[in-house]
Amino acid sequence: MAAPEEQELSQAQTEKLLQFQDLTGLESMDQCRRTLEQHNWNIEAAVQDRLNEQEGVPSVFNPPPSRPLQVNTADHRVYSYIVPRPQPRGLLGWSYYLIMLPFRFTYYTLLDIFRIALRFIRPDPRGRVTDPVGDVVAFIHSFEEQYGRSHPVLYQGTYSQALNDAKRELRYLLVYLHSDDHQDTDEFCRSTLCTEEVVNFINTRMLFWACSTTKPEGYRVSQALRENTYPFLAMIMLKDRKMTVVGRLEGLIQPEDLVNQLTFIMEANQTYLMSERLEREERNQTQALRQQQDEAYLASLRADQEKERRRREEQEQRRLEEEAARQSVLAEEKRRRTLEEEKERKSECLPPEPPVDDPDSVKIVFKLPNDTRVERRFLFSQSLVVIYDFLFSLKETPEKFQIVANFPRRVLPCLPTHEQPNPPTLKEAGLSCSQVLFVQDLTDD
Repeated sequence: MAAPEEQELSQAQTEKLLQFQDLTGLESMDQCRRTLEQHNWNIEAAVQDRLNEQEGVPSVFNPPPSRPLQVNTADHRVYSYIVPRPQPRGLLGWSYYLIMLPFRFTYYTLLDIFRIALRFIRPDPRGRVTDPVGDVVAFIHSFEEQYGRSHPVLYQGTYSQALNDAKRELRYLLVYLHSDDHQDTDEFCRSTLCTEEVVNFINTRMLFWACSTTKPEGYRVSQALRENTYPFLAMIMLKDRKMTVVGRLEGLIQPEDLVNQLTFIMEANQTYLMSERLEREERNQTQALRQQQDEAYLASLRADQEKERRRREEQEQRRLEEEAARQSVLAEEKRRRTLEEEKERKSECLPPEPPVDDPDSVKIVFKLPNDTRVERRFLFSQSLVVIYDFLFSLKETPEKFQIVANFPRRVLPCLPTHEQPNPPTLKEAGLSCSQVLFVQDLTDD
């Protein structure tokens, strides 16, 4: 079965796609498109979710529904402030209140019965959170359409994500649960929450997260915090290493009273927050000290390893030098043995020395490089090779040499060459009956 083709993007979606890629630096256009589609093409929510992921906070888009919210709501030291509804005044007010009381009682009773019966027939769709970021962003847009943009900075992320940021930054988190159908909601938003005094106070001292209880994400938070009435505010902070509700404000509260109550909650829990900051600083210092110790240990280990490597290299170098010297000695010994054997072989192959009275003989005196003089008789008909072999067989003769004659001075061609494969005889070389030849050492040349 072929995969369905992707729908073409509109001009507005294309612009958002390019803007999102430019803001996040993602190279994959497909990944950018998937992220924006997950956030219903809300670029603000998608960018913030992406930035939170880069800071090490896991993405909370489509988290497992069964995951519980890690907030301690059972602390007996939680501060609770409930604003009672104003009592009727005068005869007319009490008369109206008494007349409407049975109608209100009947209305709310029937409404509760209807809701309970409806839960048996059809489960509450708010119980399944499928798009927590979309729920929050949709509430923010709805809130701004109704009350304007003059309000505390609303956290554009999920409740879990806001908890993670407040915990990481050691800040207070103020949670507001919005009930669309409560009679005091509209007055609270207009007369309290959006006033300049409250906006400045919240923006400078804490994170602010809000959502409607009609949204699955807001309903899930409502189930966790278990508010009694609306408007509802909860102050959450890191306390005893747990995110804990330390204050609950319920009912229609005035701006000045709201600021005073939040200030009281913050002052009452400031020691816990300072303790957490000191403890975190100590942990960070301990971690930094441990990291420094680890780095020092690794540096020492690397230095020891480098020393060991150099020691092995030096040992290997000495071994190679010793082996080379040994091989050189062996090669020299072998060369000397080969030379001695060759001298002995040449000596055995020499023709016998002719007698003194042989008219065809010539007496040659050789003067060696060490000033030793050697005499021997040869035949005029013998090749110069015989002279060379005789001198080569002598122990006093150097390994490489040449034979030089004087008057005129010339080097006798005793060895075969490419141009002269057969060296001349003594007679052809112009040697006389009594000749002095000089042996010249060529070993160092």
